[in-house]
Amino acid sequence: MIQEQWQAVTPQYNEYDSFINTIHTLPCVDFASAQPRLSKTIDTFTTLKGFNHLLVLNSPDNAFYRKQIVDVVKGKTAQPVLTTESIDMKALFGSYSCDKDGNILQRNQGLLEQCEQGFIVLPITTLLANPASWVLLKAALLTGTSSPINVNPTRFAANDIHYSVSSKLLLVGDREQIAELEYLEPDLYNGFALYSEVELELALSQNTIELFLGHLNWILQSNQLPKLTPSAIHRLMVAGARLTEDQRYMPLDIMWYLAIFFESASTCDGEQITEKDIDSAIDAKYYREAYLPERARSDILDGQVIIETQGECVGQVNGLTVIDVSGHPQSYGEPARISCVIHFGDGDISDVERKAELGGNLHAKGMMIMQAFVASALKLDEPLPYSASVVFEQSYCEVDGDSATLAELCSFVSALSEYPINQQIAVTGAVDQFGRVQAVGGLNEKIEGFYHVCKHQGFTGEQGVILPKTNLKHLALHKDVVESIKNNEFHIWSVETVDQAIPIIMGKPFRGDDEESVISKIAQRIENFERDEQSESLIERVRNWFN
Repeated sequence: MIQEQWQAVTPQYNEYDSFINTIHTLPCVDFASAQPRLSKTIDTFTTLKGFNHLLVLNSPDNAFYRKQIVDVVKGKTAQPVLTTESIDMKALFGSYSCDKDGNILQRNQGLLEQCEQGFIVLPITTLLANPASWVLLKAALLTGTSSPINVNPTRFAANDIHYSVSSKLLLVGDREQIAELEYLEPDLYNGFALYSEVELELALSQNTIELFLGHLNWILQSNQLPKLTPSAIHRLMVAGARLTEDQRYMPLDIMWYLAIFFESASTCDGEQITEKDIDSAIDAKYYREAYLPERARSDILDGQVIIETQGECVGQVNGLTVIDVSGHPQSYGEPARISCVIHFGDGDISDVERKAELGGNLHAKGMMIMQAFVASALKLDEPLPYSASVVFEQSYCEVDGDSATLAELCSFVSALSEYPINQQIAVTGAVDQFGRVQAVGGLNEKIEGFYHVCKHQGFTGEQGVILPKTNLKHLALHKDVVESIKNNEFHIWSVETVDQAIPIIMGKPFRGDDEESVISKIAQRIENFERDEQSESLIERVRNWFN
C-alpha cells in the first residue's frame, strides 16, 4: 500500500519540455498527417481495382469531420470528390418526373451520375434514414449502373432511364451507425467494403510528441488563433489526459481543441494564449455545466443524503460513483454510503439492489466474485452460519458496474468481524476471485466528488481515497484537489490487493497469524456461534431469537 504524492495524481510532462519550448519552430501537421492509418487506407482505396467501391469510416458524425475527410481524399487523387449532407436519396441517385404520356419533364442528376470516376463522401445517416435504398446502392456499385428516382410513381417514363456508375463511396458515421449498417448488410466487409477510422487519441511518446505539437500548430494557424505559451501547453495536456482518462494519451479531437482555443482567445492579449487563459476557459465550461453536481452536493451538505466523513462505523463504507444524466454533458462523481448487516442464516449474501431490480448484471457479477473471494479466504468447510444484506443507501436509480466491489467487500468483512471502518476514507476498485484489486473508470470524477464533500464538511487531515494502483495513470485531478494533497489535507492510497486495502480503512491486517486480523476475528465469531448453537436447546434458541 502506498500513500501517493501529489505528482502521481496529475500528469507530469516535463520530459517533453525541449519540444514544448520550441513548438513554434515545429512544422504544422495537418489532419491527414495526424491520421496515418486513415491516410494510408484512403491512399489504398483511391487506387484499388475490383469490387471494392466502398470504404466505411468510423468518425464523429458531423459535417466538420466529413469536410476533413473530403480534403484528405482530394489530396490523394485528381478525380472529382463530392459530398452531401442531405438525407434525401434523390441527392444520391438523381430524380426525374414525366407527364401522363411518359415524356420526361424534369431530370436532375444525382451524385452517382455527376461523379464519374470520382469519389463521394456520404453520411451513413443517409442510408439509415432510407434503409430500402441500401439494396439500390449496393446493386449500383456492383453492376455499374443505376436509375434516377421517379418523383411521381403514378406516371412512368416511356423509355428506361439509367446511367453508368463508376464512382467510389466513402460512408462516414460513428460506431453505432456503422453497427446499424452492418445489420442491413451482414456481409459488408466480405470482399465488398474496406474499413478504417478517424483516431481521436494519440499515444504520447518521444517519437510522437513532435507530431502532436505540430498538429496543435496546424489547428491554431488554420483558424488564425494566437500562439500557445509553453505553460499553456502543459495545462492543455493535463486537460487532454483527463479527457482520454490516460496520462499517456492525448486527444486528437480538433473540435475539442477549437472549443478551448476560441474561448481562451477571447481573454488573451491577442498575441499568445497563456496558462491562465486555458485555465479560465476550462473553469468557465465547468461553471456552465455545474448546476446538477452542485445541487446533488447540497443534498449531502444539508443532511438530506447521509454521507459521513468522520468517525468509525461497523459495516458502513463510503463508496464512489459516477453519475450520468441524460441531456447533461458532464459526468460527475458522488460518494455513496454502502452498508452491510449480518444476521443468522445460511451464508447467503443478499444483494438488495439486485432484488429490487435496481442492480445491473455487472454489479451482480461483482457481488458474486466478492462472495467467492471471502469464502475462499475463510477456507470454510461449510457455508457461513450468517447471512448478509448489502445495499447502496439512499440510491433510487440503477446501480451497475463492478467498481464498488472492493467497497462492498470492506463493508461485508467489517460486519462479519465487527471491526469498524474509518469513515474518513472512501473506496473504489473491482476485485477478482484472488483478491487482486483491478482498475475501474471515472476515477477523477469519483475522487473529486468525495473531496468536495470532505471540504464542505471540514478537513480532518486524514481523509482520502483508496483506489487500484493500476488506475494511477488515469489521474488528472482538479488543481484544488492537487493543492490539498500537497498540503496533506487529502490523501490518495493506491493498492494492488485486498490485503493492502483493509489495513488502511480498518486499521487491522486482513489475514495472517495475528489473532487481531480480520479473518481471525471472523473465524472466532463463527466458532463461538457454533459452540453456542450446540450448547443451546431448541427452546432456548427460539426464546433468544424472540428476545
